[in-house]
Amino acid sequence: MTKIAIIPARGGSKRIPKKNIKDFLGKPIIAYSIETAIQSNLFDEVIVSTDSEEIAEIAKKHGAKTPFLRSEKNSDDFATTFDVIQEVLEWYSANDKNIETACCIYATAPFITSDLLKLAEQNLTTNQFDTVFPVTRFGFPIQRAIKKTNDAGKMDLFQPEHLNSRSQDLEPAFQDAGQFYFFKPDIILEKKKVWTDNSGIIEIDELLAQDIDNETDWKLAELKYQLAFGN
Repeated sequence: MTKIAIIPARGGSKRIPKKNIKDFLGKPIIAYSIETAIQSNLFDEVIVSTDSEEIAEIAKKHGAKTPFLRSEKNSDDFATTFDVIQEVLEWYSANDKNIETACCIYATAPFITSDLLKLAEQNLTTNQFDTVFPVTRFGFPIQRAIKKTNDAGKMDLFQPEHLNSRSQDLEPAFQDAGQFYFFKPDIILEKKKVWTDNSGIIEIDELLAQDIDNETDWKLAELKYQLAFGN
């Protein structure tokens, strides 16, 4: 039985050119995901799924494997995380390797630690979840979220019944931190999705997560990383 980490890293990034290998405080951002996965000692293999020879070379330099280049079908803007996972698992199956557990780690997730990965694997096993992933709490109650009802800017509430509710009385809500998914491959392939009706979450501090979709996000991520880890 084999345990693997899968790091998706497509070459074609439009908003941030070469996003997955862009320098992040001294080294390619993908290196953080690769090195943390290796240092956790949870995986027999850490592989990068990419359509780019350049990314493949950088991945190998930092200790990952790239046993094949991603298919053209799974390299466009519409390919999902599940599509990438499925392709990798099918490749392993075709090469007579049975995957016991796996973790899909995003290439732009420098905040991940070995301890967090270990906690996720423990949670997956102990609680018999299909998938476990980190989340952060919304800073403002979503029950009092505001919407714009016309071009002039007229507002309304999504849930008007909570207009006068105290924030501390409202149920906390969380969002996917966009870092990794620890999962049981057989179940994910059967259900054809990463989130299932039996998924578990681990709450992390908002300082330890940052979506990186544009240059401003990138700068915020570097600042957060320095605050969190002192580098």
